[in-house]
Amino acid sequence: MSFLLACTIGILFATGTYMLLRRSFVKLIIGLGLIGHGANLLIITAAGINTEIVDETGAIVEIRGRPPLIAEGEDVLGAGAADPIPPALILTAIVISFAIVSYTIVLVKRTYQEVGTDDLNQMTATDLTLTDAPEEPSQAETGSTEVAA
Repeated sequence: MSFLLACTIGILFATGTYMLLRRSFVKLIIGLGLIGHGANLLIITAAGINTEIVDETGAIVEIRGRPPLIAEGEDVLGAGAADPIPPALILTAIVISFAIVSYTIVLVKRTYQEVGTDDLNQMTATDLTLTDAPEEPSQAETGSTEVAA
């Protein structure tokens, strides 16, 4: 199961990176989402939230992933309880990923409204060159009374 999860994480990161390197902003947003999902899956896999410990005979000795609750009448947490930090990290990562993707969508929408395309090559063609720069206003337009030396 860990091998399958490792392959899935690798595919998510590779696909997300590929999408980030494309010229379209829509593909950039999809790439951000894929990398966020890959990071969340990596945290779950690294934490080993639901794992079984098996002895030499093949019998299950302990199951990790039980809720971290202290039983009534006991003072300490029982063996096999899940660590609550990885799920908290994943929830935080989900919220941050959602905020980043939402901000990127708004930024791309506004850029598309201004430029009219989502292709980066066409956007760089809209940059001003030195010959296209606006001229400085003349003295008559600014109302300046200074005499040029």
